[in-house]
Amino acid sequence: MRYQITGKHIDIGDALQVHVTNELGSVLDKYGQRPTDATVVFSKAAHEYVCEAIVHLSSGLNAAAKGHATEIYAAFEACAEKMDKQLRRYKRRLKDHHKDRAEPVETFGAASYILATEAESGEDEPETLQPIIVAEMQTKIPSLSVGEAVMQMELAGAPVLVFRNEKKDGVNVVYRREDGNIGWIDP
Repeated sequence: MRYQITGKHIDIGDALQVHVTNELGSVLDKYGQRPTDATVVFSKAAHEYVCEAIVHLSSGLNAAAKGHATEIYAAFEACAEKMDKQLRRYKRRLKDHHKDRAEPVETFGAASYILATEAESGEDEPETLQPIIVAEMQTKIPSLSVGEAVMQMELAGAPVLVFRNEKKDGVNVVYRREDGNIGWIDP
């Protein structure tokens, strides 16, 4: 498994890197989710350290966690605890969903755009109804079942997930509703 441990505007020492590798490795080994790589980023926000971790599983799913604390090791421990809780909570569901899946989740590329808001354009009244494109990027859309998509969205902590429905072969969306339930759009 590959680990990428970095810091934004802070130095990450060798001792912290070894600690992160050992602790995160033990959390992931405990649940046997076949991780391929992990990205851990430390940063500082005001007086707190922030630790963000994203683990890519061989099944194609991603697990993400974030921790805050006044000390850098405590921030990582909070993040690792959240990752442990997520993987423990979804262990049975992950096994059930991916028991039949022999190969990783298939993905296909799509264009992703960032559009300028009216405040960014600096004008009170827009000249045209066409939005201004600030950035254009490539994104990957996974091919999942609806249950896997909901699980992926919850593991990543995302409010919405666009995916290709394996059963209907069309693009679908799952999202978290304001009432706490999950919504599914199947055009």
